[in-house]
Amino acid sequence: MASGVGIKEVAREAGVSVGTVSNVINRPESVSEATRDRVQAVIERLGYVRQESARQLRAGHSRIVALLVLDMANPFFAQIARGAERAAREAGLGVMVCNSAHSPEAEAVYLGLFAEQRVRGVLMTPADMTGRNLASFRRRPIPFVLVDRVLPSAEGCSVSVDDVTGGQLAVRHLLGLGHRAIAYVSGPMRLAQCRDRREGALRALRAEGLGASALRHVEVERLDVVSGRDAGARLLGISPRPTAVFCANDLLALGVLQALYGAGVSVPGEVALVGYDDIEFAAAAAVPLTSVRQPAFRMGHAAAELLIEETGKRAGDHRHQRIVLQPELVVRGSSLARSR
Repeated sequence: MASGVGIKEVAREAGVSVGTVSNVINRPESVSEATRDRVQAVIERLGYVRQESARQLRAGHSRIVALLVLDMANPFFAQIARGAERAAREAGLGVMVCNSAHSPEAEAVYLGLFAEQRVRGVLMTPADMTGRNLASFRRRPIPFVLVDRVLPSAEGCSVSVDDVTGGQLAVRHLLGLGHRAIAYVSGPMRLAQCRDRREGALRALRAEGLGASALRHVEVERLDVVSGRDAGARLLGISPRPTAVFCANDLLALGVLQALYGAGVSVPGEVALVGYDDIEFAAAAAVPLTSVRQPAFRMGHAAAELLIEETGKRAGDHRHQRIVLQPELVVRGSSLARSR
């Protein structure tokens, strides 16, 4: 019954004009306390809910920010979503979270949906590496900010992490423990993060006078635990076996840890292991995982703040920014044994 109650019914029951009801809802400070209390009592008794979508269309903008991530099963993206939600809530906005599941096709569908719904703006980690989906979306009058991707500031805002430095931190740590036979387990190299983390690893090796051949590269199609187990099985077949493994994310590292443990290989006694992201499960693993921490919550929060600024009252003063945050190495038990 409440869904059929409109503003006119509230006004009639309260004995006021439609304009007064509207002011109570949108500008309560403009209405006397007695009238405001009377109207609010009627609203609660009738169960009136304002038609927010219609109001937003009249105002020309929405109070909903869209967040499109690659993989909500990855706690890294859940932390980004938490950061974005916090910033949006502080600004009186809501967040609609969608998952492309690494699919460019799904990404294109969601971007079309966001345009149809006239969302306030979009935070996204692109799945389409060709850039076609983003190029098409740019033609819409909807601001966007890239998260965990770098975008030239002339084209829009982006918030990312210095993954080259992250790769250097991981492999420098392993080199410092005496390891010289190191493997890098990555997702598909079409992903900039996987390429940058490998470049960082190679820079750390070059600083020690070692060439690229010192880094065995195992590439898998997805950045998840199952792919990590597959990579672990492949590592077990390498002779001589690497004494240390750096993984492009923690889910891969946890999968590698499972494969090594299942084969009776001691971590870190026989193989040292380092992940990337420092998700919550990293510290809770059977062997606590050394990991390169990304400030995921801060990344999501900063991206949402940029979007809110670009779509707010002072949008005319907004200047696109490219924010690059710094990672840090968190050392735990999976890497602490020195290489013999």
